[in-house]
Amino acid sequence: MISTTRTELRVSPFIAIAVCALCSAAALPAEETTIAIRSPQPWQVFQRSGFHAATLKAHPAKTDPEHVMARGAADVKISGQLSPDLSEAKELAYRLILEKDKSLLDVQWKSITLTRQAENFEATITVPAGGWYALEVRTIEPKSGKAVTASTGPFGVGEVFLVAGQSYATNTNDERMKIEDAQQRVVAFNVFADAWAVANDPQPAPDGSDGGSIWPALGDLLVLELDVPVGFANVAVGATSSAQWLPEGKLHAGLVKGGTSLGTFRAILWQQGESDVIAKTKGETYIANLQTIRSAAVKAWGFEPVWLAAKSTHHPTVYNDPEGEGRIRNAIEELSKLPGFGAGPDTDTLTGENRGDAKSRRHFSAIGQRRAAQMWYATLIQLLNQ
Repeated sequence: MISTTRTELRVSPFIAIAVCALCSAAALPAEETTIAIRSPQPWQVFQRSGFHAATLKAHPAKTDPEHVMARGAADVKISGQLSPDLSEAKELAYRLILEKDKSLLDVQWKSITLTRQAENFEATITVPAGGWYALEVRTIEPKSGKAVTASTGPFGVGEVFLVAGQSYATNTNDERMKIEDAQQRVVAFNVFADAWAVANDPQPAPDGSDGGSIWPALGDLLVLELDVPVGFANVAVGATSSAQWLPEGKLHAGLVKGGTSLGTFRAILWQQGESDVIAKTKGETYIANLQTIRSAAVKAWGFEPVWLAAKSTHHPTVYNDPEGEGRIRNAIEELSKLPGFGAGPDTDTLTGENRGDAKSRRHFSAIGQRRAAQMWYATLIQLLNQ
């Protein structure tokens, strides 16, 4: 009941509650009509297939269809969620934008064949090698007929590598490097945070090392040569022996998780051996360990990327053991001849000014980091030109 006395307005408690409820309802924003894109992630790089170096050399013009095909492509998963009011939407469409000059690869929207579960959606599109790209997704709101769009990016299609091993592969070197490519097309995947970012040091390695690495310099060299984005996922852990990477250990689980998260990738870059010199591991044991590690990993991944092992046994500020280094070096040499393996660079040849002294991080110096990157670059270009 409502009554007035003087100029005061009194409202019964029941009506007050009802009025407040109506006010609260009016204050609530209407549920937003949205498309949330989960994949591709910003800065993600997908491994291309179909790359053919000889055809590129024979057809150097970038507009030549043969050249475009020889650069390769990737099947890219699009996934996300529609807001509830879009659950009845019949179709999704997409288009790609080249981030460098904001040009559309195709002006026309292309329909996506969807897999739907409630408001979740998933589809696969073929994207040519290159990038950075932005992805736009669109659908029509059934009741209003209005277009609803969302976008994500940048992402690219190029070369992806899984890095494993010990400290020379992580962030224990002297200089924290930054990506020099103007488009920042060298990125790193944090395996345990499930996120991509520009690959400035320190790399997101699981050992928490916080110095410099050799991978930004390698990525810049590859981008300059290949003109496609390059991605690294680093699961290396300092001071680890080959035995610690065997299938029953935690390091192997991280290795498998890294490769599984990437989907596909070009190669494993294995920079390891110093701890096996210290442990006096026999050559045949080292070979058997690496074969076991690789066999279990590729079984989990469902495909067989090449395993490139660097000759990485020299640690001048920690030990002086030429015999032990030679034993593991010979094992790595024999390993490179076995199926599934290949020869990485001989970074043991980087001595003198290439190594930090006892007052530094005791690994590669800044110039040593760059020279190790150049050696890995030569190895990978040779691989891609095969």
